[in-house]
Amino acid sequence: MKHTKIVDVIKTDPVLQEIYVKGWVRAFRSNRFIALNDGSTINNLQCVVDFENTPEETLKQINVGAAVAIKGTLKESEGQGQKVEIEVQDIEILGKADPEEVKKTILSPKRHSLEKLREQAHLRVRTNTFSAIMRVRSKLSFAVHQYFQQNGFNYVNTPIITGSDAEGAGEMFKVTNMDLNKVAKNEDGSINYKEDFFGKETNLTVSGQLEAETYALGLGQVYTFGPTFRAENSNTSRHLAEFWMIEPEVAFCDLDGNMDLAEDFIKYVLEYILEHCDDDLAFLENRLIQEDKSKPEADRAPMTLRDKLKFITQNNFKRVSYTEAIDILRNSKPNKKKKFNYVIEEWGADLQSEHERFLVEKHFKCPVILFDYPANIKAFYMRLNEDGKTVRAMDVLFPGIGEMVGGSQREERLDVLQAKMKELDIDEEELWWYLDTRKFGTCVHSGFGLGFERLVLFATGMGNIRDVIPYPRSPQNADF
Repeated sequence: MKHTKIVDVIKTDPVLQEIYVKGWVRAFRSNRFIALNDGSTINNLQCVVDFENTPEETLKQINVGAAVAIKGTLKESEGQGQKVEIEVQDIEILGKADPEEVKKTILSPKRHSLEKLREQAHLRVRTNTFSAIMRVRSKLSFAVHQYFQQNGFNYVNTPIITGSDAEGAGEMFKVTNMDLNKVAKNEDGSINYKEDFFGKETNLTVSGQLEAETYALGLGQVYTFGPTFRAENSNTSRHLAEFWMIEPEVAFCDLDGNMDLAEDFIKYVLEYILEHCDDDLAFLENRLIQEDKSKPEADRAPMTLRDKLKFITQNNFKRVSYTEAIDILRNSKPNKKKKFNYVIEEWGADLQSEHERFLVEKHFKCPVILFDYPANIKAFYMRLNEDGKTVRAMDVLFPGIGEMVGGSQREERLDVLQAKMKELDIDEEELWWYLDTRKFGTCVHSGFGLGFERLVLFATGMGNIRDVIPYPRSPQNADF
């Protein structure tokens, strides 16, 4: 007999019918009431056991964490909090859970800190909080693909192993198959990469952008959605060493079109989860409300989680030039009173998260797209403006997050691109294939990158990026 998912059972009208379900025991009260969950929904299904006619040995094995299969009659629930329940006719223990061992884990029915849950990341998805987060993450992932596929984009798998550094920051993980105890070296003591697997120095990618650009200049509209890696020694709540990036690239598209795309895309995926993840979002929203009660009123969230998501989807993003933003920041109270950790003194400053959040949360009170940044704080591939000092870059800034999206119109002029690479000492021979695209049918094109975990962080209201990816990778942490 095929079992029915609990998410479908709880939607069923309570007519007397036989039901077969499988799941894990979340609670067992009074030797009678089982709270069963199979991961398909945040909601548990109540299963009522006739303990007088159930073998004592079976009752002893109905413990928190145990996997069970239950046959019974679905009927209208007599208790509060659920529409239906199962009157158990037969119960089979599929996988035992020793209650003494359970007490040592986060499966024990008491409140655990998020830090404790990270220590047992292999079990945390069994909690309500993390099952809700991961279902939202899954639906967001689906919405990403659905948006681009419906809008004529082709999905491209760019290399994870690469010889180029798209970001130019140098914070990359090296890839090698050399014996690290006997590394091949040149006469001057430098590493002889010709002896390595690929015959050259290679790394884990920080971005699929450069490769995606080449495909956009043949397929028109492409996107990547895959893992990226950054060897930045940062232990903040906003950084991971391994994370997922969404990177569309579009031919015949300028910066204005790029900003339109980013705004439309973000609104679409957030609308999707508002429509398809209401139970999980309601749970996460209530969690934040309870958390806020312990905070001073000034530190509490001004909007509930779902209202915040609706606010993003229902309002236009404010578009502001970097120059205008600098003027706003320079004249702001926090800057004048030196309350910013990084005081803004002159045009050309590289904006920090505190500045971005001030613009979004305090000044404009809506998502903001900043554009036309100083050339010397942005990457080599961004198109130089006619003023010679700014580039056609854009960042989308969100409340509580700061930068959500970074993108630009790409530099399509070969001579300007070569001059920029020379200025930054970027080897043309390493990127000969990238320069080729500017020789054969070059055109205006644009794209952006969105860190998927930051999107999940915003969508779920969580405060630490390590809580929105199944197994976080960060400095000194590669467990599981």
